[in-house]
Amino acid sequence: MDLVEKALAGDRRALARLLSLVEDDSPQAQEALAVLHPHTGRAHIVGVTGAPGTGKSTLVNELAKRLRARGTTVGIVAVDPTSPFTGGAILGDRVRMRDLAGDPGIFIRSMATRGSLGGLARATGDAVKVLDAVGFQTILVETVGVGQAEVDVARTAHTVVVVEAPGLGDDVQALKAGLLEIADILVVNKADRPGAGQTALALEATLGLGWNNSNAADGWRPPILKTVALDGTGVEAVVEAIDAHRAFLQQSGLWVQKEQERVRADLMQALHREMLDRLIEQVGEAEIDRWVGRIVAREVDVYTAVESLLERPE
Repeated sequence: MDLVEKALAGDRRALARLLSLVEDDSPQAQEALAVLHPHTGRAHIVGVTGAPGTGKSTLVNELAKRLRARGTTVGIVAVDPTSPFTGGAILGDRVRMRDLAGDPGIFIRSMATRGSLGGLARATGDAVKVLDAVGFQTILVETVGVGQAEVDVARTAHTVVVVEAPGLGDDVQALKAGLLEIADILVVNKADRPGAGQTALALEATLGLGWNNSNAADGWRPPILKTVALDGTGVEAVVEAIDAHRAFLQQSGLWVQKEQERVRADLMQALHREMLDRLIEQVGEAEIDRWVGRIVAREVDVYTAVESLLERPE
């Protein structure tokens, strides 16, 4: 594809068009991704997640600036809530990251969730592949900020940064399973506010109690770092921790394991989507609606309907 060749050659307009094809789930997108696939697998994918109001966008902005100061090229995929009217992202992070504009070593893409759960847009994984293929060395994936449901980012990223903040009433939440179980790095942002020390202590206590993190068995203990992203305080330490986690993954052999898990999750998701699309095409929307009516009328339950639909002759 001419568009792919241009994107690989550094044409930013071609890259933007490719990402639009991916987000629209265009048939051309699958063709493009097939051509791009041999060029993928080189980027360090870093997920940045946490509850709304923790300052994720500001932190991502500062992380990108620090990485660029080192000469690292950075792709940013910022997943935003969806407008119920246009279907587009309603909090475009490109507005919030205006001071990064104009840097050829940075590319920012805001994506709407379009109803996807887990904090990631349906096409986020494919957008990351495109940015990886065209040569961005670090890809920052900022999730929408829906709280503990955002664990999908763990299947997309090599390194997950979970951002907390004082004063949000979630010190107790910090002790619960969910987001913290996927954290490779814990950041207490807005550390100049009252309660920052208490939030950090709550996180430390969780780790000290033998927190059931998947990283524990691997030998990695998530560092707890304090930042004030608005003025850049402590951000360099986060970049160093991201570098350290990448080195740990590569030296321990876990990088390959994570990549296999990521690809497997991607394959399963694609299979589920394709099988569902084929089933609906075979059955027809009218038949689906008929079963919906029967379920609403309490004639059958959902599982009986599923069994009947799957047992239909070819």
